[in-house]
Amino acid sequence: MKKLVLLLALIPSFIFAQHRIDGVFTPAKDYTYAFLYHVTSTSSDYINRAQLSEDGSFSIPFDSTSTPGIYKIVYALPPEDNNFDFIYNGKESVAFTFNLDKGLEFTASNENKLWASYIKSMDMINRTISNFYTQESTDKKAFSDIIKTLSDTQAAYEDTTKGSMASVFVKANSPYIPKGFEDLSTYSKNLKRTYLEHVDFENQLLQSSDFLVERVMAYIFGMSSNTSNDVYKKDVDSLMSKIGDGNTEIKIILFEMIWRRFKGMENSELANYVTDKYLLELAELTNYEALKEKLVVYKNNAIGNKASNFDLSYNDDGMTISSTLYDFEKSKQYLIIFWSSTCGHCLEELPKVKAILADKKDVTVIAIGLEDDAESWQKMIGEYQNFIHVLGLGKWDNPISNAYGVESTPSFFLLDQNKTIIAKPYDAEALKAILK
Repeated sequence: MKKLVLLLALIPSFIFAQHRIDGVFTPAKDYTYAFLYHVTSTSSDYINRAQLSEDGSFSIPFDSTSTPGIYKIVYALPPEDNNFDFIYNGKESVAFTFNLDKGLEFTASNENKLWASYIKSMDMINRTISNFYTQESTDKKAFSDIIKTLSDTQAAYEDTTKGSMASVFVKANSPYIPKGFEDLSTYSKNLKRTYLEHVDFENQLLQSSDFLVERVMAYIFGMSSNTSNDVYKKDVDSLMSKIGDGNTEIKIILFEMIWRRFKGMENSELANYVTDKYLLELAELTNYEALKEKLVVYKNNAIGNKASNFDLSYNDDGMTISSTLYDFEKSKQYLIIFWSSTCGHCLEELPKVKAILADKKDVTVIAIGLEDDAESWQKMIGEYQNFIHVLGLGKWDNPISNAYGVESTPSFFLLDQNKTIIAKPYDAEALKAILK
């Protein structure tokens, strides 16, 4: 009987000791659910979700299987843009408030409050350094005082976070500390030279968090006024050297992100440099077939390469002629448009293209309709009788669009007489400027 009483007495304390993540989103009307994920270097594993109450609050308990590490809250779509990381050490609950204007503030969890406080303190000091150089000051005493504050702040937080998970991030974020006064050019060079010096690329916590990605992307894209291709290449090579041997999984994550950024910048030279020197080999080592295919397709469709061949048919004096892109010899230039009859933006752009090319007889339009079925496409093509039309059934799983790496509609490829890609205009206005 005594054992049973003791057991019953322990139940409330067990329930009380269970840790949880509590949050409040404002304004509440802008949010519906909070999703909890456990993040590792290679995956984000869904844990649980909670519907927000009328005041924007929610609570999700951590269970016995919740191991210490990095966790993520997703609060809106798309998930990759609407989320934030936090530390769970298995010893304390976590609570926060979140507002799009005011940002994220942790109200419980020493780990997260310390890390957030550290970031805020370092940001203030870095703004002071920026203001010092903006004012073109040469006051060595003032500079020394700022740097001493920077050094003391770093040391204080390293001491305060000792033994905690937050200490990993504090040490990885260690700033450059000049030994004496430096002009802006010297300071900037040394800041970049040491920016990744304290980052342990093998650390699982860093690999799992946004910190590592943000640090690396800032190093490549945000620390140099010289944005020539040669400088970018040097920085990419330096990054690979700093990561060192092994760490294949984190390398492929980081270099794929860098490749995507260059791709988004429409800098095919740099995107293909990353592919040829590092990323394709990494994809082959890890059997990452989907990435391999994307890299090869993008490279094949770079400006200066010959466009991929495909079948087409056209009318010639009332006769339907079956041909291929390579065999088609009717113009000095060819504009391939990938579009869809269900794409609103396409229906805005196609009339503009038609008007731009109305008096340009040496440009032939080959319009490839990416469709689920032919019905609506058949109705639409009558409005563009001067275009050569190709039906691309399967829509996003169509061999022609796959060969051209099409990810959105409309997409434009301008070819010369030899079917070499000479431009990939973003829209009709860009096409107009190119043709001029």
